[in-house]
Amino acid sequence: MLESLANPEIWIALATLTALELVLGIDNIIFISILAGKLPEAQRTKARRIGIAMAAITRLALLFAIAWIIGLTAPLFSALGREFSWRDLILVGGGLFLIAKATHEIHQKLEGAAQPETGAIAKGAATLGGVVVQIMLLDVVFSLDSIITAVGMVDERWVMVTAILVSIGFMIGFAGPIGDFVERHPTVKVLALSFLIMIGLVLIADGFGQHIPKGYIYAAMAFSVFVELINLWIRRRAAKAQAASAGGAAGGQE
Repeated sequence: MLESLANPEIWIALATLTALELVLGIDNIIFISILAGKLPEAQRTKARRIGIAMAAITRLALLFAIAWIIGLTAPLFSALGREFSWRDLILVGGGLFLIAKATHEIHQKLEGAAQPETGAIAKGAATLGGVVVQIMLLDVVFSLDSIITAVGMVDERWVMVTAILVSIGFMIGFAGPIGDFVERHPTVKVLALSFLIMIGLVLIADGFGQHIPKGYIYAAMAFSVFVELINLWIRRRAAKAQAASAGGAAGGQE
């Protein structure tokens, strides 16, 4: 390990892998934040922490089972003119789960607004245990994608561990603020759910052997977030102008 520290290629690989792990961690943060938002406010932080802890444990456990991970890519059976492995089945199943879950959440967000339910009842529909189980299921899918990326990029295990720990630290630091921001802005939440549908489609495509470069996906997501931030800024300015106008009118009447 000491010899590898003097190798500049190792540091370049560490920086590149860390950046990739951070990007892959964003998917997990979005999912954890949306699920935690369904719980009562007192339980949200606990759910986020448990979800991130499970993500860390899953990623490190899979990392130290590299031989098993490589075995998951071995052909299991043939269908539809191609061979499928356990990895392919996990990706397809995870993608379908993401699409179904995100679609259900969007339906609840849009159709549920017309139902006269109180906040307590709406939040009570989700339990801490149920949310944690859903987070654990998707942690496996996201972690599998993350570890396969790491194994394919570098050979030094300590480099992989360092990159994963940095990404987990990023998730711990930003899961709360991102979750609160998503909860405060309904349009951002719908946008995030749309991202999960897109990620689910990418996972299914990857499971069927159709690799879609992640750069295109994240560039589209970044552009959508940029446009939504502009919309939020415009709406905030309009609200301030309207409040100032209403205050001036009230002062004139007095």
